[in-house]
Order: sequence, then structure tokens, then C-alpha cells
Amino acid sequence: MELLAPAGNMACLHAAVRAGADAVYLGVDRFNARRGADNFTMETLREACDYAHLRGVRIYLTVTIAILPSEAQAAMEVVRQGYRAGVDAFIVQDLGLAAEMRRTLPEADLHVSTQMNVLNAAGVEAAAKLGASRVTFARELELAEVAELSALAAERGMDTEVFGHGAICICYSGQCYMSSLVGGRSANRGMCAQACRLPYELHNKAVKKALPSEGEHLLSPKDLCTVDLIPELAVAGVGSLKIEGRMKTPFYVGTVVKAYRQAIDDYFADPKLYEERLPYYLAEV
Repeated sequence: MELLAPAGNMACLHAAVRAGADAVYLGVDRFNARRGADNFTMETLREACDYAHLRGVRIYLTVTIAILPSEAQAAMEVVRQGYRAGVDAFIVQDLGLAAEMRRTLPEADLHVSTQMNVLNAAGVEAAAKLGASRVTFARELELAEVAELSALAAERGMDTEVFGHGAICICYSGQCYMSSLVGGRSANRGMCAQACRLPYELHNKAVKKALPSEGEHLLSPKDLCTVDLIPELAVAGVGSLKIEGRMKTPFYVGTVVKAYRQAIDDYFADPKLYEERLPYYLAEV
């Protein structure tokens, strides 16, 4: 099982690699879903690829927003330059961009992003027709569904990926319009203001009074943590476990990656050892 780590900047990349990540995903320019991160330039992307590859780590470039017609050529040029810089795979949301990659750069590895909302067999089939080598499932799936769709993907020669740790959306991944409606910052354009993370009060409009609630963050789900589900994810056929956090600090990235690295290694070496050390992993993350 691959351990895939986030990097919002070079310091986070170094932290992820040192902590034991098998691969790191990152963004450049304006065509990624975390435009608020420091991100990378084409020059630093080449440096990142060289640093990672010398240490046996893969680099995946995120192109995870909806591309406007006027941006199609520029987005495709980012992919071409990324490929020349040494990127190992491209994580893509936009169907048009994915199709254009297959047409003009078929040698590039295409990973279907979680923002494509692959929730069922039809989604897996569509990813296969696009020529994807990997499909990242929507975060809303249950383990049984992941297992079923992973088997289907394997039959079509595709690897599978799931988000295993970090923040999750109140809405379907990447399809929320709340930030766009309240502030003109679209999540589908990489500019989510994370309005769901703010404190809210629950009111009864009819009687004009506040209602009791558990805490203030009524729209913010708890962060996902699957360090105690490594056996179930392995049995389900998950090929890559992805950690969310391209807006997080190098310390966060290093700490979480290190815990998952040890948990995955311990499980595949000795499941009993994994069970014994589980309280430690949970404490670390």
C-alpha cells in the first residue's frame, strides 16, 4: 500500500520524504485545488522531482480544478512542462483536460481525482475509458463499496486510492458551492474559503430563538483518521492511502506521515505487532 503525502511547499516535501512517504502530491500555478498554499513554480517543481527521485519517492502533480475553455491550452502546457520536469503522474479533475492528455500526451500517467466523484461502477468504467492508471475514490464511500470498486478497477488494469487522513468536506468532495455563493470563491477553482469551518449558531426562525447544539462548528466534520483501519483497507484492495493537508505545516506532515508509515510497515510485516502498537499510532495522529 502506497503512502501518499501532501506538500504545500518545499519544506513540507522534505518533511514528507524524510518521514517515509512513498509519493508526494503537490500543485503549481493556478490550476490546483489549493491555490492558497505556497505551491511550486516550474523551477522548484524540477528541484522537487530531483530531490524525491534521488530518494526513491514519486511526485504527483495536481491539476484539480474545473478548467475554463479559455484556459485549456495553458492548463495543458502546465501538464507538458510538468512531464518534462519529471512528474510521475497527474491528478486531474477536468474531463476535457483528461481527454486531451490522452490524445496529445498518452505517455503521461493519469490519476482520476477525488473531485471527479467516482462513487460507483459507472465512474470506474469512465475512468478506464479515459485511460487512467489510477482512480481516487470519493471520500463518501464505505469500506464495502471501496472493496467492490477496487476489484472492478483491478480488472481494468487500474490502481485505486483513498483519502485516509485529514479534513473532509461537508459536501461531496470538490463539489461544494458554499464558498462561491457567500464569498465568490469557488472550491472548484481552487479558492475555497472554508466557510464550513467557521462557528455557527443554530436558530429556530419561527420563534426567533437559539437552539441547543453540540459546539459551535456545526458544519465542520471531524477530521478523518484511518490508522486503525489499515487491515480493512488492505483487504479492500486499496493501492494508495492519501493524507490530506497541502495547507498544513511541515511538522504536521512529518508527524502524520511517520505514524502511518510505521503502521503500514508493521501491519504488512506482522499484523500482531500492528495491533500491539495501535495505541501508539493513534496517539501520534
